[in-house]
Amino acid sequence: MTPPVDGPTLHLVGPVVLAAALAGIGVYGLLARRNAVLVLIGAELLLNAAGVLLVAGSALPAGGLAALRSTSQSTPVESADPLLAGQSLTIFVITIAAAEIGVALAVVLLLFRARRTSDLTAVRELGEASPTYTETPQTAQTPQTAQTPQTAQTPQTPDRVAP
Repeated sequence: MTPPVDGPTLHLVGPVVLAAALAGIGVYGLLARRNAVLVLIGAELLLNAAGVLLVAGSALPAGGLAALRSTSQSTPVESADPLLAGQSLTIFVITIAAAEIGVALAVVLLLFRARRTSDLTAVRELGEASPTYTETPQTAQTPQTAQTPQTAQTPQTPDRVAP
C-alpha cells in the first residue's frame, strides 16, 4: 500500500515518457535535419524535455525515489521542497533558451542573407576549418556602373502652330 498524501499525486511515468518522446524528437531534429530553423527547433525540444524532467523531479519527496520505497505504512512521506527548485530551474532554462533562440535566429537570418539558403550542408565553407579560409580579407569588388557618354540635352520646346 502507498502512504497517504495530502494533495493530488503525480505518477512519474507520464512526465518521464513525455520527456523521453520530446528528447527523441529533439535528437532526430538535431541530427537528421538540414534546415537551420528545424535544427533550432530540435534543440528547443531537448531543452523542453529537460524542463519537464526538472518539474517532475521536484514533485518527489526529499529523499527521491528511495524515500518512497523505504517508508512504511505508519511513516508519512515528507512534502516536496518548499523552494520549488525544479520549477525555478525550469524558468531559468526557459530564459536561457529564449536568449539562445534569439541569437541563433539572428545568425540564421544573416546566413540566409549572405548565402540565400538555410541549408546547413551548403554552408560548410564558413569558419577557419574550411580549406578556402584565409587570414587576409579580400577586397570586395564594387560593381561598376555603366558609363554612358554625356549627351548635350537641348531644351525641348513645344511645337507651335502659326496662326
